[in-house]
Amino acid sequence: MTRLNRTDRPYDVVLFGATGFVGILTAEYLAARAPEGLRWAVAGRSREKLERLRDGLPGGAEIGVLEADVSDPASMRRLAEHARVVATTVGPYVNYGEDLVAACADTGADYLDLSGEPEFVDLTYVRHDARARETGARLVHACGFDSVPHDLGAYFTVQQLPQGVPLTVDGFVTADAMFSGGTFASALNQFSRGRQMLSAARDRARHEPRLMGRRAQAPTGAPRFAKEVGAWAVPLPTIDPQIVRRSARALDRYGPDFRYRHYAAVQHLPVALGGVAAVGALATAAQLPPARRWLSDRLKPGEGPSPERRAKSWFSVRFVGEGGGRRVFTEVAGGDPGYGETAKMFAESALSLAFDDLPPTAGQVTTAVAMGDALIERLRKAGITFRVAATR
Repeated sequence: MTRLNRTDRPYDVVLFGATGFVGILTAEYLAARAPEGLRWAVAGRSREKLERLRDGLPGGAEIGVLEADVSDPASMRRLAEHARVVATTVGPYVNYGEDLVAACADTGADYLDLSGEPEFVDLTYVRHDARARETGARLVHACGFDSVPHDLGAYFTVQQLPQGVPLTVDGFVTADAMFSGGTFASALNQFSRGRQMLSAARDRARHEPRLMGRRAQAPTGAPRFAKEVGAWAVPLPTIDPQIVRRSARALDRYGPDFRYRHYAAVQHLPVALGGVAAVGALATAAQLPPARRWLSDRLKPGEGPSPERRAKSWFSVRFVGEGGGRRVFTEVAGGDPGYGETAKMFAESALSLAFDDLPPTAGQVTTAVAMGDALIERLRKAGITFRVAATR
C-alpha cells in the first residue's frame, strides 16, 4: 500500500451534491462545526445554486465552489484531484456514483458516501478495491444512518465482551422519523434490481479472499418475540448486516466465530405484520415501471420532512452481545436519523478521515475498520449516545 502525497491538494474535504436535501444539512453542519483551518468546498452541477448556498453559510467567503457533473467523468477526475476527502450525497449511487469512486481510487483521494445500496457497494469492491489499495485511497460506503449506528454499535458492543471467544450480537432498531425523496428513490431503485443485486453479490464472493481460521456471519433472523428487548423482532432488509459482517471479517477483535443479526423492534404484533406486508407490496410494485413511476412522483428527490418534523424524530439501536459467559446490553441513540443525524455522521466521518490519527487502511473499508474509536468519540462529542446499558 502506497499513499500518494495529497497534502498539496487545495481542499481537505469536498462535499459533492451539496445543494440536495441532505447535502445542505451536511454543508450547514460543516460550516457550524468545522475545525479552524479546514479547507473545504461545495460541489455540484449548478454554480449559481452552489454560490447561493455558500453565501448563506457562516464563513462562506472561505468555502470553495467546484462545478462537477456525474455525466462528465473528466469532471469527476478533477474533483478527486482537488480533495484529500470527497464526500458525495449524489444517488442512487448505482446510477450516478461509479465514476467518482473510480476517480478517487485512481488519484488516492479518500471517498465516502451515504449509499445503502448493496449492488453498488459490491460492484465498486470488484472494480476499484485493488486500485484503491495501490494508491492508498480509503473507499468508505454507508456513512449515514445506513450504517454508522449499526456498524459502530456492533463494534462498540464487541469491545465490551471477552476476547478470543465466539461472539454473537443482535441489533434492534427503533425509530420515529420520515424519509426524503432521495432515500425513497434509492429504495425503489434497489427493489427493482433484485437480479442485478444478486449477480453483484455473487461476483464479489468470487473476488473476496477467504477468511482463514475465523468465521463471520450475518444470517437473516426469523421474526420472533425478543424477550431481551421486550418487542417483536422483524428482520430488516438493509445493507447494515453486510457492513457489520465485513467489519468482523477485517478485525480479529470480533473473535474466531462471530454472528450478527439485524432487526426492527416493534411493540405490537399487528404493526410488525403490517410493516412486513408494506415492504413486500413496495418491492412488488417496484418491479412494474408504471407503478414505480407513480410511486416516484409521490415524493421526489430534493424533498423531505420539515424542520419541525425532524426536530421530533429520534432513533435507538439496542444491541445484545454474548460470548465467553458474558452478556452485555448496549445502545446507540440520537435524534432525527435520516437527516440531522445522518448529516452529522457523514460530516464527522469526512473530518475523521481528513484529520484523525487512524489505522493504516486502504481499499474498500467500513467505518468501524477505517475510523472505529476515533469516530465513536467524535459522534459522542456531537451528541450521539454510545452506552452500556447493562451487563450480566
